[in-house]
Amino acid sequence: MTDAPIGAARKWAITFSVMMVTVMQVLDTSITNVALPHMQGSFSASLDEMSWVITSYLAANAVIIPASGWLTAVFGRRRFYLICTVTFTASSFLSGIAPNLEFLVAMRILQGLGGGPVIPMAQAIMWEIFPLKERGTAMAVWGFGIMLAPILGPTVGGWIADNWSWRWIFYINLPIGILAFFMVSAFLFDAPFHKKPRHVDVWGIALMMLGFGCLQLVLDLGERQDWFDSTIISTLAVLAVVMLVAFVIRELAADEPILDLNVFRDRNFGVASLAIFLIGLGFNSSILLVALYTQKILGYDAWTAGLTLAPGGLGTMIALMIAGRLVSRVDQRLMLAFGCALQAVSLWMMTHVTATIDFNSLAWPRFVQGFSFGFIFVPLQALALATIKTERLANATAAYNVVRNIGGSTGVALATTLLARRAQEHQATLIGHLHPWNPAMAERLQDWADHFMSQGVDSFTAARRAMAMLYRETVVQAQVLSYADDFWLMLAVFCGVLVLVPFMHRVRPEATRGAGTPPARDPGLPAAAE
Repeated sequence: MTDAPIGAARKWAITFSVMMVTVMQVLDTSITNVALPHMQGSFSASLDEMSWVITSYLAANAVIIPASGWLTAVFGRRRFYLICTVTFTASSFLSGIAPNLEFLVAMRILQGLGGGPVIPMAQAIMWEIFPLKERGTAMAVWGFGIMLAPILGPTVGGWIADNWSWRWIFYINLPIGILAFFMVSAFLFDAPFHKKPRHVDVWGIALMMLGFGCLQLVLDLGERQDWFDSTIISTLAVLAVVMLVAFVIRELAADEPILDLNVFRDRNFGVASLAIFLIGLGFNSSILLVALYTQKILGYDAWTAGLTLAPGGLGTMIALMIAGRLVSRVDQRLMLAFGCALQAVSLWMMTHVTATIDFNSLAWPRFVQGFSFGFIFVPLQALALATIKTERLANATAAYNVVRNIGGSTGVALATTLLARRAQEHQATLIGHLHPWNPAMAERLQDWADHFMSQGVDSFTAARRAMAMLYRETVVQAQVLSYADDFWLMLAVFCGVLVLVPFMHRVRPEATRGAGTPPARDPGLPAAAE
């Protein structure tokens, strides 16, 4: 690449090229969930065995993302992005033709390794080629695909699995991947400031793979294995802690680390990383909770449950366009605070869920929640990366996404665990208040008994069925209360993000970044100001 400015047409061509691969990767993380029952029948496997189709992909993601900045420097940005695109597309095809579960899990690992680096790489690419006044719009367009993919995943995946075959959820990646390969080949270029490492940090790679891999397995399998009552989970947890501590020590001491942790010394980046951990925790778990609630409590199928999430996607699309234009003009901290406050309001609305809530009563809080995310992700990314030198962006986006992924996995593990534990506690409390002398209970039993007797059932059978229905209602009510508890926890998480906002500096557009970055290669990156 020369020092000549990048034309607007090429900037947007690059944006759409990397966006295609990113959307394909994000879509694949959610689309597979709804097809698991179909795969289970195809392979005659147990539910625990099928869970490895999801877990293997996430574990591979967790292992490769921390190294994405280093790998970009080793192979060059354009070549490495093409490697990731080819790896993901080819493994998608091989997943579709998988003859058995073992082969499918192996290909899902390959998919995870190919797909993991594309998000941090895409963020670094767009942050480099766009100046701040254009960057908000660019990130909004890119974020549109990122936010829409988890919404479409369950609906598209459910429809394809029901009407075609589960194998087609992998085959649909082929035309997207092939087109993306040619677009990336034509438009993407290598960054002029990347320096190829002089040696390979073997110890860093080994510690990273073991540490992040074990941590992801603990978070994914913990609830199903009853957490630390399981020897496997306890062993993995100890390994994760030991390896990650050793990894941090190694990276701080290495001359050319796999993941340069010094980036966390930047005030904005360090605080924003803590914020994205909490936001990832709340974002992933809140979407999961809505999907579970609609299917398990309200009895929606996968398609209808996906439609329940759709208003959130609409709200995000609208907010991203607004936030993209505002991010360079107003204080990003105010935008972030507004988004978190709005998110807290939407979660407060969700704490009022009932077992008979209608579709529209769920759609409105989902719209508000989706709208708030547009005012969270755009300004937070501006605050996080504004003070990072251009040559360190690839490493910074890798570190940022490591924290986001850990937050998301922690949120899902925390939400599902709390859901199960609080449901048991609420059920014990509710049943403790059920006794023959309770007038409300007696009235409800009589209503059910009369209902069954009106259908021609004898009085003895009607009484037994009435008791069974009352117990079922108690269990459902206990589950509803546990969902409300989870939403209260997510509300508290976003209030915690609000506390962090004042500790970050506002970002102001400047003509140059100062002494650290060559002006000829900087398209207009911002500098921080008090």
